[in-house]
Amino acid sequence: MWRLRRAAVACEVCQSLVKHSSGIKGSLPLQKLHLVSRSIYHSHYPTLKLQRPQLRTSFQQFSSLTNLPLRKLKFSPIKYGYQPRRNFWPARLATRLLKLRYLILGSAVGGGYTAKKTFDQWKDMIPDLSEYKWIVPDIVWEIDEYIDFEKIRKALPNSEDLVKLAPDFDKIVESLSLLKDFFTSGSPGETAFRATDHGSESDKHFRKVSDKEKIDQLQEELLHTQSKIWNLKYQRILERLEKENKELRKLVLQKDDKGIHHRKLKKSLIDMYSEVLDVLSDYDASYNTQDHLPRVVVVGDQSAGKTSVLEMIAQARIFPRGSGEMMTRSPVKVTLSEGPHHVALFKDSSREFDLTKEEDLAALRHEIELRMRKNVKEGCTVSPETISLNVKGPGLQRMVLVDLPGVINTVTSGMAPDTKETIFSISKAYMQNPNAIILCIQDGSVDAERSIVTDLVSQMDPHGRRTIFVLTKVDLAEKNVASPSRIQQIIEGKLFPMKALGYFAVVTGKGNSSESIEAIREYEEEFFQNSKLLKTSMLKAHQVTTRNLSLAVSDCFWKMVRESVEQQADSFKATRFNLETEWKNNYPRLRELDRNELFEKAKNEILDEVISLSQVTPKHWEEILQQSLWERVSTHVIENIYLPAAQTMNSGTFNTTVDIKLKQWTDKQLPNKAVEVAWETLQEEFSRFMTEPKGKEHDDIFDKLKEAVKEESIKRHKWNDFAEDSLRVIQHNALEDRSISDKQQWDAAIYFMEEALQARLKDTENAIENMVGPDWKKRWLYWKNRTQEQCVHNETKNELEKMLKCNEEHPAYLASDEITTVRKNLESRGVEVDPSLIKDTWHQVYRRHFLKTALNHCNLCRRGFYYYQRHFVDSELECNDVVLFWRIQRMLAITANTLRQQLTNTEVRRLEKNVKEVLEDFAEDGEKKIKLLTGKRVQLAEDLKKVREIQEKLDAFIEALHQEK
Repeated sequence: MWRLRRAAVACEVCQSLVKHSSGIKGSLPLQKLHLVSRSIYHSHYPTLKLQRPQLRTSFQQFSSLTNLPLRKLKFSPIKYGYQPRRNFWPARLATRLLKLRYLILGSAVGGGYTAKKTFDQWKDMIPDLSEYKWIVPDIVWEIDEYIDFEKIRKALPNSEDLVKLAPDFDKIVESLSLLKDFFTSGSPGETAFRATDHGSESDKHFRKVSDKEKIDQLQEELLHTQSKIWNLKYQRILERLEKENKELRKLVLQKDDKGIHHRKLKKSLIDMYSEVLDVLSDYDASYNTQDHLPRVVVVGDQSAGKTSVLEMIAQARIFPRGSGEMMTRSPVKVTLSEGPHHVALFKDSSREFDLTKEEDLAALRHEIELRMRKNVKEGCTVSPETISLNVKGPGLQRMVLVDLPGVINTVTSGMAPDTKETIFSISKAYMQNPNAIILCIQDGSVDAERSIVTDLVSQMDPHGRRTIFVLTKVDLAEKNVASPSRIQQIIEGKLFPMKALGYFAVVTGKGNSSESIEAIREYEEEFFQNSKLLKTSMLKAHQVTTRNLSLAVSDCFWKMVRESVEQQADSFKATRFNLETEWKNNYPRLRELDRNELFEKAKNEILDEVISLSQVTPKHWEEILQQSLWERVSTHVIENIYLPAAQTMNSGTFNTTVDIKLKQWTDKQLPNKAVEVAWETLQEEFSRFMTEPKGKEHDDIFDKLKEAVKEESIKRHKWNDFAEDSLRVIQHNALEDRSISDKQQWDAAIYFMEEALQARLKDTENAIENMVGPDWKKRWLYWKNRTQEQCVHNETKNELEKMLKCNEEHPAYLASDEITTVRKNLESRGVEVDPSLIKDTWHQVYRRHFLKTALNHCNLCRRGFYYYQRHFVDSELECNDVVLFWRIQRMLAITANTLRQQLTNTEVRRLEKNVKEVLEDFAEDGEKKIKLLTGKRVQLAEDLKKVREIQEKLDAFIEALHQEK
């Protein structure tokens, strides 16, 4: 009731003011009346449906004054009387002042509401710390030690501050009463005053319009000024709160580093997703299962600003830069995630690069450039191999981006001829993924008609459902383009055949590579604040700056991830079932060992076989060494030492010749031959252990690997350089000894000599048989015939044998007259021969004759040990050739023993070390393992392992994704 009475009084005041207004005919509209009088049903306007004014509604809903009791208003009695014309202007002035006061009040309340709403919006934008609850369960109650919440609460405006801005209604009523008394003091002139109200109609309309415009303009200015004041105040509060919140988040994330909590940190959601993509990048897309998981693919023409946009999103200068040349030579997968420190690290390295330090940034750029050049094969310019990089930092949007080489139109000098096609194939391989988000970068400073990438993107995504178009270098475009509407057409996609999900315009700096990210961001914000593109509404506020672009791309990325990840998980489950079924059907009794596990198994087997070399008995080593060494030197001993010495006439000359030739042989050839024999023997034994079947446990899948390890180890192994010198001294001493101590050694020397001579005799007879052809038995039994040349050789052999029978002690060489005699005898029988043919045939015939004679002499020397002890005094028997073979045999035994010691003590261990080094090198070389461990079984086990790993990581990621929801 008191509100109704107070409103009625206010209405009477308004009526009295209206009735005494000069130059106005009729009554004022409702908007010109008193604020209180418009809040109730007006008795003079029963047909109007009045509502509460907007100012009061906002005041009651959002102001803290709704809880305060209103003070009772005291109105002075209204007096009516005559008011002269000269006192009318104060009345108008007072009326406007009263309206101005209420406008100020409304502006204050409205500004407070606007600021409070802005504060709530900013507060909602502050990242939620709920995902870090698992980190800080023990310190959550210690937050008040770092932040003074009482101070923050006092800094915020309260209801009392807002009440102070509201006017004092008692003073307003008193002022109205005074003005009313002043206006109604002259009641006799009231009739004249009213008469003037019915003046000129045009004058009244002009003043009415003029007053309304002034009031509206003043009201807008007050509202704008008041909103700025309140926005600035709340902006300072929000900035302080954001700073404290950022420090608090950093403090919470660093708690584990300081040793407060020793629990294992959980991987972030984006890191888990990035690991899935890394595994998929190595997975061979067999069995019609392809990688359809989302990632942001950054494509664009060369030098369009792709790398700069990615650096602005990552908030660091992490990529190599060059003026006009191709810098991105292979795809770079960048995983962005939030963290307390701004760091970067590669997938295959533990080194962290601090992105706040310029030296670390330079090192990171250099490392990326080195990895790119390493991936590019010889004769190529770009490579499809991906470099995986993780970037963490405060405020980074979580997503996975892939920076691709820029699309080129012309192959320049220094590039491979297929560079353009290779770049197109790499870009298509990433964009054909139906869940990949295509971030199409277009240079705004060049003509749109020169763009190549837009046609490529429109082919891969014709409906634009997963494409985001970004126009870079807008600052240069605004300066150079004559018509700004052209930029609007580019942003709206009207100049290109492609469609896009969203269009953005960004500025990536002034073109100076030394600019910091913070400087570029400030320049970008300053440009768009003053840009005509925003002022003329050609661009909307949410379409500009890399910050808005980053937020939009991140939202689109996670939306795509949530929509597609479970479908991908189901497809890999089906693939896993098919692979497991195939393995059970083909290899039911074998374990599912992938390539790395097979390599480890083969490595253990090879090391066991190398260790087996040290278990070979000394006797076995000496036997094979002595036999191999004699096979290597027997030809030289028989042909170059024994046969020339045996042609001498007496024992003294024989011994002298033997000593000289043995000395020369020992100084130049024998030690080297011995070392070669020892090294070959070691290789043979090592190969025997490596290739020897192990029965049922033998797995032929390791054969190629073992052979490669053996060859590489042998290639790396080098015999000790000092072995020959020590061996030369030992061999020289052994050959100088001529003293046979007992009959057993004498018999062993004779046996050794007989074996050597018989082996040579057998070889000689084979050579003669090949020379003269088959004998009469083979010709009759096997139906073989002699050739014409063999017949000539046979006739020559028969003629030479006749000559030897006549003179069994014939020297080793034919005289010229003897050759002539043989040739004439053959010509008399109709056989034409050449003297060289006679010499060749004589060599083999005399050699057989000499060897048979030596074997007969060897049999005679079996009983010659007694004469040897007496130095063959008073005896026609001379067995110096037996002594020679004994010296050779003893040298072989001593050399074999020495080589065996070197093998067992040094060379086997060195070979074992080489094998381990080779295995370690092969273990680090993935291509080598793929080449050496091949086959359907290996590939099937490899696919099984990768599919299981992908499925497990996808399941863990999906579970974490649901928990985050």
